[in-house]
Order: sequence, then structure tokens, then C-alpha cells
Amino acid sequence: MPALHAVLRASVPAARVKYAFSLPTRIIHSMSAPRPPIGAKPVTIIRPLPRFIFMARWLQLPLYLGLILAQCVYVYHFYLELSDLIGAAMGNPAALQHILDAVSIDGTAKPTKLTESTIMLVVLGLIDVVMISNLLIMVIVGGYETFVSRMNLASHPDQPEWLSHVNASVLKVKLAMAIIGISSIHLLKTFINANAYDVKTLMAQTGIHITFLASALAIAYCDRIMSDTQARNTHPPGSH
Repeated sequence: MPALHAVLRASVPAARVKYAFSLPTRIIHSMSAPRPPIGAKPVTIIRPLPRFIFMARWLQLPLYLGLILAQCVYVYHFYLELSDLIGAAMGNPAALQHILDAVSIDGTAKPTKLTESTIMLVVLGLIDVVMISNLLIMVIVGGYETFVSRMNLASHPDQPEWLSHVNASVLKVKLAMAIIGISSIHLLKTFINANAYDVKTLMAQTGIHITFLASALAIAYCDRIMSDTQARNTHPPGSH
């Protein structure tokens, strides 16, 4: 080896000999250096002003917390009405009076006992509370997932089916369908007491319900157009 070193020094400049003998060491160091995992996204450094603007989305958090409090009020109201209905069915005079006052309409004869129509109106009111609660859940969970921060519920066993593919367009369609359901309940309650309303009121409520239906259809159609356009841009014709 000393003879080989002497020959290399005589025939090759010193700088090149030094580089040649240090090359294996450089290769070893490059192989042992940590590498980012395959598929990892590069870390993007955000400037202060864009970071501040992006953090403004957390201002919506108090709004969603307020809707959770509203949900608690609806739960309390639901069990209050349910307890009055059960009490009226079991002969409690105070509960019966509360139920009759709740379903009576101004200008009509007030019912004096618990009838099938009275029970139906109370149950429809309970269903109305449940559907409004469902609407609140969609707004709270879907809105937080879409506009504030991800919840990372993909592996959770209780993840709602609609949340797996939620976005702003899907959320608008879901909300429109929920509003149509709530409007249907109110329209059915009106038709049960149709003799207590004039024709103008009945036609106005029916027209509002039809407007909700048309709005939902228009939102769904626009969402379909946007989805088809995005699919064509992602997979143009003739691509494999």
C-alpha cells in the first residue's frame, strides 16, 4: 500500500488523490444520512401575514360552540314535551293542560281531552325537534370539518357515513334536504288543522315548501355540474 500511495502521488495531483481516497467515506455518509419517508409532503413555510389570515378560521369555533349550547336547549325541550305527553296519557291534569295549550290554535275551539289528532300534533312537534337537531349536527360537525380543521375520523367506528365525503357543496345539499324535511313537518301540522287557516295561509305555506324543493333541486344540479366538470378536468377524454 505505501508503494501504491507513492505511485498515485507521483502521477496524480495531491488534490485529486485526496478526493479519490475520501470518496468512499462521502458515499457512506450520504447513505447513512436520514431521508424523508416516501410520499411525505415537503414542509411549506408560511409567511406571517398568510399564517395570520389562515388562523382567522378559528374565529368560527365560538359559533359552533354556541350551536352546541342550542342543541342542549333542544334536547331539554324535547324531554320536557315528551314528559308532558306521557304525563297527559297517564292522567296528569297539569301535563294535559300544557299539551292542550301547545296544540291549540287561536280562533279555534280548544280541545278538552287527549285525542288522536292531539297526540299526532305533539309527536310531529317532537319529530320537528329531532330534525332540527340533525340539522344542527350537520352544521356543527360538517362546518367544523370543512371550514375550520380536520377531525381525522377516517378510522373511527362511529364516523357518520355522510362525513366521509363531505365538502362545501355536499354540505349545502344535505342542509337543503334537512330544511325540506322540517318544512314538510310544519306543512303537515298545518294541514291537520286546515279548517283553522284560511286559503291564503295554506297556499303561502305550500308555496314556501315548493320553493324549498326547487332550491334544493337547483343546488343539487349545480353540484352535479361542478362534479362532472372536475371529473373531466381530472380525467380528460382519451386519457388512460
